[in-house]
Amino acid sequence: MKVSQKVAGVEYAIRDIVLAARKVQQKGMQVDYLNIGDPVQFGFQPPDNVKEALIDSIRRGENYYSSSEGLPELRYEIAKKEAKKGLSTSSEDVLVTNGVSEGLDMIISSIVEEGDEVLLPGPYYPPYASYVRLHGGTPVEFGVDLETSTPDIDDIRSKITPRTVAICLISPNNPTGAVFSEESLRELVQVADQNNLYIICDEIYDQITYDEKFVGIGKVAGDSPVIVLNGFSKVHLMSGWRIGYIAFNQSPKLDAVRQHLPKLARVRIATNLPFQHAALESLRGPQDYITNFVSEMRKHRDFVVKRINAMPGLSCPVPKGAFYAFPKIETDKFGTDKDFVMRLLESKGVLVVHGSGFGKQYGSGHFRLVFLPEMNVLESAMNKIEDFLSTSTH
Repeated sequence: MKVSQKVAGVEYAIRDIVLAARKVQQKGMQVDYLNIGDPVQFGFQPPDNVKEALIDSIRRGENYYSSSEGLPELRYEIAKKEAKKGLSTSSEDVLVTNGVSEGLDMIISSIVEEGDEVLLPGPYYPPYASYVRLHGGTPVEFGVDLETSTPDIDDIRSKITPRTVAICLISPNNPTGAVFSEESLRELVQVADQNNLYIICDEIYDQITYDEKFVGIGKVAGDSPVIVLNGFSKVHLMSGWRIGYIAFNQSPKLDAVRQHLPKLARVRIATNLPFQHAALESLRGPQDYITNFVSEMRKHRDFVVKRINAMPGLSCPVPKGAFYAFPKIETDKFGTDKDFVMRLLESKGVLVVHGSGFGKQYGSGHFRLVFLPEMNVLESAMNKIEDFLSTSTH
């Protein structure tokens, strides 16, 4: 039977690679999973007051459909949070979604038509390219200097064509941990304005930064057509609960998309109501658990980057945010980055993700690893990678 070409082109390397890991496990080898950026799977839990808010909501009988745009109190708190970061927004400009992925799907389907192009930071989080392709568009990667976390503005300008409709940003970035500076964000907004493009900015890791204070794009957005994506999976440790949101900047250029996109929210009915109450509590309640989480992640980052940079055959820029390292494979004895990842998995039981899964142009020749696991697991994994590099032959 027929399968659409659109869905045949969808890839998600981070989860696709797990199938290979299961086969290795079936042979009796223990696998260190360093592939999925889910803090909760590695022992970090939302605080008790957030869990209680969820349970209380269920017990109160709030098990019905919420409004399609989201719980009004939650939209208000989200708008407050984004306004503090500088975005000109109100609760009317916020739409609650089933994770950032649904929000991204809604935005791309609202602005992309057959043959349109969308600029993505290379390397990028895979669903960005998948949703663009799914809706008939073409993803186009632009360069980012990973040592300095700086987007290549000249490269972006050179890749804008009459078919370009949007520039997507992910800051802090998945998979690289790059965090764009205020100056870079300002330049990106200027380029978008000059070319009449949407800017879609994913800030899901906004509070997970290590060296400098995070600057949200809202601070430099002015009245430009900026759409912010964010959610509760990473910072608020609520990954499995699938709560995200879209926040629109108050720009006249967004009037049409703000009018039509909510129709997609109505078509899918609503976001899970009890979990929205949990998200509300996570914004209103104590925030110290976030500080503790980030402090722990800084230790993990410093350890992993130091170990990797001491290994012959690998080099790794220091990630400024999120919880990923993106080492470059400096030796050609393993073949492609995917060959490297598969051989590491099969010989040592360490699962990372091939860099080309995050875009072939800028991701190839790298791999991504997650530094969320406990220090003893990370140490064991680093030892195995080091041993793999020193003992493997062509």
